[in-house]
Amino acid sequence: MSAPGAAAGDVVPNRGIITVAIMLATIMQILDTTIANVALPSMQGSLNAAQDTITWVLTSYIVAAAIATPLTGWISDQIGRKRWFMICIAGFTGASMLCGIATSLEEMVLFRVAQGAFGAGLVPLSQAVLLDINPRERHGQAMAIWGAGLMVGPIAGPTLGGWLTDSFNWRWAFYVNVPVGIIALLGVLIFMPETKLRERRFDLIGFALLSLAVGALQLMLDRGEQLDWFSSSEILLETGLMVSAFWMFAVHIATAKEPFIELVMLKDRNFAVGLVFIFTIGIILLATMALLPPMLQNILGYPVITSGLVLAPRGVGTMISMIIVGRLVQKVDARILILGGLLLTAYSLWEMTTFSPEMGPRLIVTNGIVQGLGLGFLFVPLSTLAFATLRPELRTEASSLFSLVRNLGSSVGISIMATLLAQNVQVNHAELVARVSPFNPALDSFAMPNGLSIANGSTAALAYVNKLATTQAQMISYLDDFKMMAIVALACIPMLLLLRRRPNMSAAAAPAAAAAD
Repeated sequence: MSAPGAAAGDVVPNRGIITVAIMLATIMQILDTTIANVALPSMQGSLNAAQDTITWVLTSYIVAAAIATPLTGWISDQIGRKRWFMICIAGFTGASMLCGIATSLEEMVLFRVAQGAFGAGLVPLSQAVLLDINPRERHGQAMAIWGAGLMVGPIAGPTLGGWLTDSFNWRWAFYVNVPVGIIALLGVLIFMPETKLRERRFDLIGFALLSLAVGALQLMLDRGEQLDWFSSSEILLETGLMVSAFWMFAVHIATAKEPFIELVMLKDRNFAVGLVFIFTIGIILLATMALLPPMLQNILGYPVITSGLVLAPRGVGTMISMIIVGRLVQKVDARILILGGLLLTAYSLWEMTTFSPEMGPRLIVTNGIVQGLGLGFLFVPLSTLAFATLRPELRTEASSLFSLVRNLGSSVGISIMATLLAQNVQVNHAELVARVSPFNPALDSFAMPNGLSIANGSTAALAYVNKLATTQAQMISYLDDFKMMAIVALACIPMLLLLRRRPNMSAAAAPAAAAAD
C-alpha cells in the first residue's frame, strides 16, 4: 500500500511507531543545526584550528544542507521515499560518527558536508510522510507533532551541546546521534510504507543554477559580518553569483518543459503564500533563538546550562499551543489561528523591548511561554493550509521547497539581526560615552565602587564607566532587534487575505476546486 492512500481514507498500520521513528530522525537533524555551536571553542583547540577557520564547521553543514534539500523530491520519486529516507538516516548517522572521531579541521569540514547533505532530506521527508499516513482530518494534529519537533531543536540544541561538552567532551555532541539514528532507521525499515515511483527527467541545468544561487547566498550570509559585507571582494563575488543564478533559474523554470521545480506547486495560491509566510517565521524563530543565548550569557552572566534552562519554557509553550491548535484547526478558520499567532508573537517581541541587564529570569520565562504559544499557533495552521490543495504526489517536492525557504528565512534573519546588532552597539556606545567627561557636573553624583570618581579624571573610573556604557549599548541594540522583529510579525497580517480556507476537502477534490476558483 502506498502512503498517499491514507489521505483518501485508508488505514496505515503502525502509524504511531512510524511517527516516532521519523520524528526521532527529524529532531536529530534539527538538533545538529545548533548543537555544535557551543562546542566550537573546544573543537578549535582539539583540531588546532584558527578562530576564523573553525566557523567552517558550521558553514559547511549549512551550505551542504541548503544545496541538497531541493534534491529530496526528485530522488524520492526515482528510488522511493522509504529507501531515500533510510539512506538519509544511515548517511547522517554515519557522518555524525565520523565527525566525532575527526582529528583535523579538514576531516571535520568534509564530514560535516556529508552530514548536511544526508540530513537535508530528513525534515521535508518527515513532513510529507506525516501528511500521507494521516487522513485529511488529522493533518492539523500531524503538523502539530512535526512542528513541535522543529521547535525543540533550536531550543534544546545549545543546552544539550553545552551539557555534553562540559560533562564529557565536544565529540559527544556528535556521538549522541548514533543510537537515535539506529532506532529511527530500524523503525522506518520495518514499519514505514513505500510510495509509488514517478519517472521524471533530471533537470541538471535547473539544479545547478539553484544550487549555485543557494550556496552563494548562504556563504554571503554566513561570512558577511566577518568580512565587513560589501567592502569585501568575496562578498561582492558571492552576491553577484547569487543574483545572476537566481535570475537565470527563474527564467529557466518558466521556459523549460520539465523544470527542476514543478510550477504547478507555485500556481497554488495557498502554497505560494505559505512560502512567504514560512520565510518570515524562519526569520522570527531562529533569529530570536540566535540572539537570546549570547544576550543572557554576555550581559546577564548566565552559564550555558542556565541560559538553556531559562529558554526551555519557550518550547513548552510551543508544544502546548500545538496540542491545542492541532485540534482546533479542523473546527476554526485556520486564518484566524494564524492571526492569533502573529499577534501573540508580536506582543511577546514587543515585551522583549523592556528587557534590562538587571532583570530576573521570571520575565524571560513568562515571555518565552507567550512567544512559544504564538509560534505554535502560527506553524500548525500555516503548514496545514499550505498543503491543503496540493496533490499528494507533489508533497515530497513541496515539503523540500517549504523547508528550503524556511531555512533561507532563518539564515537571512540571523544575518540581518546580527549585523544590525553589531552596528548598533557601536552607534549606541558612541552616543552614551559622548557626554562622559570630568567636566560634566551631572556625573559628580554618579556612584562608583571603591571611591572612584570621574571628577578627578581617574583612568580606573573612566574604564568602569566605559564598561557600563558597553553593556548598556549592547542591551539597547538587542532591544532594537526585538522591536524590528515585532514589526515584521505585524507586517505579515495583511497576507492573511491572500490565503484560502479549504475545510475538510478531500485530496482528490482539492486540485479541481482550486482550479475552479
